[in-house]
Amino acid sequence: MAKVASTSTGAAGARPEPRLVAVADLTRRERRKREVHTRILEGAIALFDERGFHTTKVADICEHADVANKTFFNHFASKEHLLREIASFVLDDFVNEMELARKQPVSTRERIYFLFRRITDRIDEAGAMRAQLVHEVIRVAHDPEVEPQHARKLHDAFRGIVEDGRTAGDVSPDHDPETLTEMLMGALYAVMFNWTNFEDYPLRRRALAAARFLGDAMAAKPPARPNTSRKRK
Repeated sequence: MAKVASTSTGAAGARPEPRLVAVADLTRRERRKREVHTRILEGAIALFDERGFHTTKVADICEHADVANKTFFNHFASKEHLLREIASFVLDDFVNEMELARKQPVSTRERIYFLFRRITDRIDEAGAMRAQLVHEVIRVAHDPEVEPQHARKLHDAFRGIVEDGRTAGDVSPDHDPETLTEMLMGALYAVMFNWTNFEDYPLRRRALAAARFLGDAMAAKPPARPNTSRKRK
């Protein structure tokens, strides 16, 4: 996720770009403001990747982005607020990864494994900033005062994987889709939380083990074979 803070749809390695407003609709001043905002984000990501979040100072980011300290605080209230914006981009990428998993022409079990592997790959790409960033991602995803729409987007993306599996017939109908959705979300959050808090926690190994378990637990049971044996007289 060093290169995960992208506003594009799942473009691995892309850098963050301002969203929503078309360039043609912006005034020259607004375009300049967005360019500076992006430059600060790019500088921060590069330094966080290299040095880590806590070691990097606002002055370092300003020097890298070639802006004054005052300009930084015109865009971000603090370094923590800047990290929060990066985390929002990462959450958007997580949703994109889920949509990519849904498009794979494989079973639901394999889609879950694909998704967990992709997300751990992105975390591994984050360099020195990754632990702090993952911690912030979890916080942003569930803080209703920060970005309440993120929790809904994540939930709906996980729910989509479950519903696709139910439609395909390879996810068990024995439990309601909401329960299965919460199982998926909870398992992914649990391994990420443990990784940010426990030293030497094997994130990839535990995430992929969780994916295999979930795939097995959610799988539809094969229909019972009729008993064709004849009773002995």
